[in-house]
Amino acid sequence: MRVETLGDGEPEVAIVGGIHGDEPCGPAAVEALLDAAPDVERPVKLVVANEKALARGVRYVDEDLNRAFPGDPDADTHEGRLAHELLGEIRGCEILSLHSTQSYPEPFALVDERDGYARSVCSYLSVEALVETAQYSGGRLIAYPGVVELECGLQRSTAAAKNAEALAREFLVAVGALSGGGEQTRHHPLPIFRLDKQIPKPEADTYEVFVENFERVAEGDAFAAADGERLVAEWPFYPVLLSAYGYRNVFGYAGELVGRLGDETPTRHGAVEADGRED
Repeated sequence: MRVETLGDGEPEVAIVGGIHGDEPCGPAAVEALLDAAPDVERPVKLVVANEKALARGVRYVDEDLNRAFPGDPDADTHEGRLAHELLGEIRGCEILSLHSTQSYPEPFALVDERDGYARSVCSYLSVEALVETAQYSGGRLIAYPGVVELECGLQRSTAAAKNAEALAREFLVAVGALSGGGEQTRHHPLPIFRLDKQIPKPEADTYEVFVENFERVAEGDAFAAADGERLVAEWPFYPVLLSAYGYRNVFGYAGELVGRLGDETPTRHGAVEADGRED
């Protein structure tokens, strides 16, 4: 694990890339920030997490790091030990975790739940959607307070690397670590989805997906196929992280649209909810 710091003093903010070794956009964003060395207003810790998996170009060495938290210093796996070490490095920080996906070309954000912090930060980010992972946060970094995870684009793409750098800077503005040169807010409401169910993937040699992520699938519509056999929706849902080969045993998730972020006025340290409460 590589750890660098921007600014002076104990870091209060952390940006983490390379949790998965086959997602180089996060490490690219970390390198770009180190090269630019911006004058930060709050000290920032920059982390490239799973260097061993990155060097091999694989998602993980022994087990998925983003399913291994909180880890254990005496774990039998590389990622189990690394999860414990990483949590120790970033504990107490406001955290951005950078990822990429095989399912969707545009950036979107994921949080455990849309509390005031998540609403505030995500209002500053150039993302297409906000996803609550809810019951599927177990073992992931996102399950811890003050963590926003971003899918920056398609895995290994140049666009994902560029998006990761831009989004990292937007995050630093959102948490007051960089001057934004004016208020950065969304110009249209941000749809919020909640993961509802996993969509099983039958054993097959070939898979297809016929629908777009975040676009409603009606009951009775064919959304995917396994060895040419069409799979039909038994209820209406919104696909999230749905792809033919992104996961081994599931196509992705069926989500529900639970609201839109955009009616509240974002602030840098907490957000005023629609009912007037300040989180």
